[in-house]
Amino acid sequence: MRCNLGEVITAMVTPMDERGNIDYEALEKLASYLADNGSDAILVCGTTGESPTVSNSEKLEILSSVKRAVNDRAKVVMGAGSNSTETTIRFIKEVEREELADALLTVVPYYNKPSQSGIYAHFATIAKETTLPLIMYNIPSRTGVNMLPDTVAKLANEFKNIVALKQSCPDMDMISELKIKCPKDFVIYSGDDSLTLPMISIGADGVISVASHLFGKEIKSMIRNFKTGEIVAAKNMHAALFPIFKKLFFAPNPVPVKTLLGYKGLIKDTVRLPLVALNCEEKEQLISVYNSITV
Repeated sequence: MRCNLGEVITAMVTPMDERGNIDYEALEKLASYLADNGSDAILVCGTTGESPTVSNSEKLEILSSVKRAVNDRAKVVMGAGSNSTETTIRFIKEVEREELADALLTVVPYYNKPSQSGIYAHFATIAKETTLPLIMYNIPSRTGVNMLPDTVAKLANEFKNIVALKQSCPDMDMISELKIKCPKDFVIYSGDDSLTLPMISIGADGVISVASHLFGKEIKSMIRNFKTGEIVAAKNMHAALFPIFKKLFFAPNPVPVKTLLGYKGLIKDTVRLPLVALNCEEKEQLISVYNSITV
């Protein structure tokens, strides 16, 4: 298998202080906590890490801090995508110079809505410019365009450093098509916690998760149980965690997960504008669901 990032990758939040400055001490503590609680790898500066409002210099410092905190206990994946191919490549070159990232996550270009040929050219150009493993990220609800299985398969078959796909789309038929058309060692990650078990049941390999901030060991157990034939145990864990899987997205990500991490005392729940904190009623609802989870 050309992807060795494991089954549970946590899309990590970026802790901030009351003024909105990055709290690097909390960042390192959280990264260490995740590495000890089910995360095989940590994705930094993805959407959950508030990448749209984090500068490139901050992103590189975040990468350095997280790598230092986890050492060899977890892999570190860098969120490095944008809707400009040239801008993406320039930033990837900066990341490569740090020699700290184990892989890159690059999103389908958003807002400009390229054709399938344009999506192919975007990722092909990036793949030619880096030796780092690439995880492509398909999330039509944010990008406005869906990367189709034929496009994924063409890229996966032509470029050995395109190693995986994060699929945030509820179309299960696409997973089946991807498994048929892509190389056997090409890895598919669910990009939605609630779809992890359904996707794994038809061939996906793991999850790039938000809920693993809170239930990393349980999500790892669910995946392992399914793969070792303990189907009932996997289904029961999915059912137990399903309410929090859904509630973590009742407001814009990462506001709910930051709220719960603040409730647990792991970080402050500060987010940068244009995101805003939950109101008191929303916070009470979220905490009530979290406290109701028994696993």
